[in-house]
Amino acid sequence: MKSIKAFLVILVCIGLIMVALGIKVGMAPPILTGVGFFVIAYLFQQTKKDQP
Repeated sequence: MKSIKAFLVILVCIGLIMVALGIKVGMAPPILTGVGFFVIAYLFQQTKKDQP
């Protein structure tokens, strides 16, 4: 269970870094990639909640 939480934290951190880089440079693709990491982390968390 700890590895799942660590994986989620890493995904969110990468998402934050990508969004920050996209804002700093003024480009949309890194921002969209960061949002994609947030979506992946959310979906991964939801699927792991459903499993026993």
